[in-house]
Parts: sequence; C-alpha cells; structure tokens
Amino acid sequence: MPDPAIRVAGLTRSFGDLEVLRGVDLEVSRGSIHALLGSNGAGKTTLVRILATLLRADAGTATVDGHDVARDPEGVRESLSLTGQFAAVDDVLTGRENLVLVARLRHLSGPGTLADRMLDRFSLTDAADRRAGTYSGGMRRRLDLAMSLVGEPPVVVLDEPTTGLDPRSRIEVWDAVRELSRGGTTVLLTTQYLEEAEQLADRISILHEGRVITEGTLAELKALMPPATVEYVEKQPTLEDVFLAVVGGGTHDTPTGDAR
Repeated sequence: MPDPAIRVAGLTRSFGDLEVLRGVDLEVSRGSIHALLGSNGAGKTTLVRILATLLRADAGTATVDGHDVARDPEGVRESLSLTGQFAAVDDVLTGRENLVLVARLRHLSGPGTLADRMLDRFSLTDAADRRAGTYSGGMRRRLDLAMSLVGEPPVVVLDEPTTGLDPRSRIEVWDAVRELSRGGTTVLLTTQYLEEAEQLADRISILHEGRVITEGTLAELKALMPPATVEYVEKQPTLEDVFLAVVGGGTHDTPTGDAR
C-alpha cells in the first residue's frame, strides 16, 4: 500500500490551560476524500492549521505528502493547498486575473494559459472577465477552489467550504470537490454538515474533545448502530427538494432519516 497523503500520530496542542488536541491519530489515503467531523471546539481548525504549518503542535508528528510539518514546512507548503471557510478571492479583479495573480505568485510559467485551463475545469469560462465581486456564492467558491489548484498541489484541505452557502451553491461546490478527487487530488474536508460527509467522503473520522474517537466508511460507521427497524412510510419532498426544483438546480439524493 502507498504511504498515506496525510499521516498524524499523537498530535497535541494546548492554549494555556485549554487542551484542544489531546493525541490525534489520522491517516488520509492518496486520491481520497476524507471527511473530518466535529462540533464547534472539537479541534478541527487547530488540526488544519498545524497541517498547513500555520501553527506548531506541542507534541506528536504530522506529515503531508511525506513532508514533516515541523522539520520540512517548505515541502509541506509546496504539497498542500488550504481553502478556508470564506472564499479568499479579490473582488476587484476578474476571475481570470485572480488566477493569473496566484500563478505569478507561485512563479509558474504561462500564467494566462494556466488560468484559462482552471476556468474551463471549474465551468467559469463565461464569467472569466467579470469582476469576482459580481459572482454568486457558488461561483466564488469554485473560483477559490480553482485558485487552490493552481500548480496542482497533491493535497487540498477544505475547512468547512460550504459555510453560509445556499443549497444550490452548496451542490455546485460538492460537484467541484468530486471533480478534484476524480483528478487524483487528495481532499481532507472538515465540516459540521453530516449530509456533506455522506455525499462526498470515502472515509469519515469523528473528532470529539480533541481526539478521533471513530473512523471508517459510511457503511462501517452505520454498522456501529443497532439494526434498523423497517417501517414503510410515505416520503414527502423536503423544502430543499422543492427549492431546487423551483429554481432549476435539479435534485440530489439526501438521507431520509436520522441515525439514532
């Protein structure tokens, strides 16, 4: 088996007397979408900041694409791209100009060609010459993801990428994330939305009070629950189904019940 794209072992981090990470262990396979679930304060963002070399751990080890975050931060930054909770685009620049700017900052040759390629990949060609400030929420997120992929980093970390988006824009982002994985990019996705993990993730880890308390595929996690009682009920459309049908965004499969 190839080495995992991300490997975390015994990672700890405290802020004063507050223990945020209390021995996190995590492995993310190459080319997969791995969801990290957790409530507010579970430690998701702290872990992401350590992986992105923005914060140092107190103890433990973490590697990204084989590079140790403490001993080889430059190698980590070359291998990993972080997309935060809010789109980091310049509203004054056009979509194409945002991408060209990132390509130039990374000292890549042919920035215009690279920008056009990413615009096509994320279905933004028609809006390439519009200012990013005029984009919808979903378009801004797609542009943000495109900017993250300039230079083709093998690992992308998405920290709650659909926070604040409407249902249609959220589905646009989901489609973009699936496209990343199909292209061979490893995606670590942090989210509070359980449906998002169900829709996207190959594997799921649950972070609680600073530790990963369980991990597996969706089927493996569901198997932890008692056998379901089969009941026949009439399925009514959700408000989201109605909204998407009315605005022409299509429908998507959603869970019809809660795990209890």
